[in-house]
This record gives sequence, structure tokens and C-alpha cells, in this order.
Amino acid sequence: MTSEIAPCAAGSRNIRLLIAYDGTDFSGWQRQKERRTVQGEIEDALRRMHGEEVRLTGSGRTDAGVHAAGQAANFRTGIRRMAAGRFVPALNSLLPPDVRILEARETLPDFNARFDAAMRTYRYYFICGGEALPHEKRYSFFLRRRPRLDLLNTYGRQLLGETDCSVFAGSGDTSKSRSRRIRAAYFFFEGGKLVFEISANAFLLRMARSVAGTMIRCETLGISPAEFRLLVDSRDRSLAGPTLPPQGLWLWKIEFYRE
Repeated sequence: MTSEIAPCAAGSRNIRLLIAYDGTDFSGWQRQKERRTVQGEIEDALRRMHGEEVRLTGSGRTDAGVHAAGQAANFRTGIRRMAAGRFVPALNSLLPPDVRILEARETLPDFNARFDAAMRTYRYYFICGGEALPHEKRYSFFLRRRPRLDLLNTYGRQLLGETDCSVFAGSGDTSKSRSRRIRAAYFFFEGGKLVFEISANAFLLRMARSVAGTMIRCETLGISPAEFRLLVDSRDRSLAGPTLPPQGLWLWKIEFYRE
């Protein structure tokens, strides 16, 4: 393979990946020294393939314990004679079983998975009542009762459009602006589980888990939609509900301005 490799510089191919992972045993997406991360595992596999360091650009970071079904990333390669789709089995053969490459394809030379991402969708999974199977506890959060979908979804409609999400920002968030364009925020039942889905152009630190936790708490207390809106408009983090634990959260899908 070394004869097919050229330095990953000008004129190299740009490959876009679709990635899934079980985040349970990872310290998040972003590479960190002396910690196991998803980006670190994939970059290590790329280095073994190329014989040199290869930088991977992800569409967004996920926290420790958060999963993904539709993370996206891109990298540049000097490997010329291999079809883009062959990176799927090649990388998977070098990766641990809790990270899988689902798709690989050649993309525009200047495509950037982070800056070309137009919309990011997260899902949070709940088990409502009964006893969860042991493996489900790795991927869902347990609720003792079945909440009111009508009230939860009325809250969700209060968030649509350009919204200041300061009330949902995690401690340590350094975003210059906390305004986010939210396209969808709603709950539904699927396969016996309660699912919260939220789509926005970008997310603040731990925002998706904070939104879900705040909505569940407000529904539990019987807060009216008008009161929920006042809470959001207050921008006061101390008024929000709990940030739910990471195991129920999935980075579900990334949509791009251009393909």
C-alpha cells in the first residue's frame, strides 16, 4: 500500500465518513492525551493505514458516555488507487468493535465536516416505568412514569426559531453567542421507548441533555407553556432542570449545506 500513498497535502483526496459508536467507554469524541476517545481511535487507525499522521475533522464533539448513530467527519488522503468505499472495511478492520465506519465517500476538496454542517440532530432515549433490561441501561435513562406528551411538545414549540439558549448552557461553555436556530424539539414513543429529538444549527455545552431534563422537570411540576417560556427568556441557568446523564443521548444525524 505504501506505493499508493502521497503526502496528505494539496491535491489529495477528501474523504467523508459516516460513523457510529457506543460512547460508554470513551472520554468523548475529541482526542485527549492519555484518554480513550473516538477521534483518537480513528486517527490511530488512519495513521496505521497511511504510515503518517492524518487529521480527522468531526462535525461536532460529543461528551463522555454519549453515543452516535450518525456522526460525520472528513480527512485528506494521498491513497489514490482505492475506491472511497473501501475505507469502510479497511478502517473497521483496524478499529475496536465499539466504533464502526458506516459509509465513506469522496467529497468536495474544500468540504469541512464542522463548518459545512447546517443542522445537527440529537435523540435522547427514555425507558418509562417497568424494569429496564440490563443492556438498555447503557443507552437509555429510566423514568418511573409515562409523562404527558401533549404538554412536553407544547414546551418544545416554545423553543422553535432563533432562541437564546443561555438557560441550557453547561458550566464552562465558552460560546461567544448563545443564540441557536432550533428547527425541532419534540417527544414521541418508538418501540416502547420515549424519545426526545432536537435539531439545531449548533449546540451549547451539554445543551441537548439540559433541554430534555428541563422539559421533563417542568412537565412533572405541571408548569404551563407560558411559564416555560418565561424560564427560557430568563437566561438564568439556576432556573433550569437537571442535565440528564449522558448514556441516553445519541448524535443522530448531521445535515450539510452542500454534499
